[in-house]
Amino acid sequence: MKTETLNLNTSGGATTAHVARPDNDTTAAVILIQEYWGINDHIRDIARRYANEGFVCVAPDLYRGKLAKDSNEAAKFMQELPIAEGMEIIRQALAETKQRYNVQKVGITGYCMGGIYALRSACQIPELSAAAPFYGDIPEENVLKQLKVPTLFIAGKRDAWINPGKVNQLIEAARKYDLPLEVVTYDADHAFFNDTRPDVYDPEAAADAWRRVLDLFRKNLAVAAPAGA
Repeated sequence: MKTETLNLNTSGGATTAHVARPDNDTTAAVILIQEYWGINDHIRDIARRYANEGFVCVAPDLYRGKLAKDSNEAAKFMQELPIAEGMEIIRQALAETKQRYNVQKVGITGYCMGGIYALRSACQIPELSAAAPFYGDIPEENVLKQLKVPTLFIAGKRDAWINPGKVNQLIEAARKYDLPLEVVTYDADHAFFNDTRPDVYDPEAAADAWRRVLDLFRKNLAVAAPAGA
């Protein structure tokens, strides 16, 4: 597994992406969108895990180098980021990933704020082949109804932000528009996948969600499981 930095240029200025690559060549990539903290060690660790499973993993820095010191600053950074600007960075990361690494299929995932962008990207970026948003807010219905790629939405029953009411609205919209969407809900809190936060981390739910997401990406991005996995 190798790591490197990918330079990205957008209309709002330059930024970078953290990249983790498997030792062997692959034709599949996963775009990984950060939590509202920024590109921290946890996000880099998830990228490493994807690379160990045979994917190029690219985590674009939507904050252009800023890293939140606490939840108040994280919320401020998230609120100050225009959706259009975040989406432009993701589109640029996708284009650079395809050009630089010669991949054929790309999926997207993200956590918390990253879940917002992962689901919206699945609706608005047709080049994507699959999506796995974790506990991110739901886009407006006129965006959501555009969803055409296989999508696995991960939620927690005890999440006060992406609460069961919001998740039920998503399920109802999926039925209404016959969307290729599966929702899996765990008896867990917001950010239950984050193993650096013992106050919310749920190892059983995280392990099951990781297995489901890998199954989704292997099926739709055409990557075989590593030997012994």
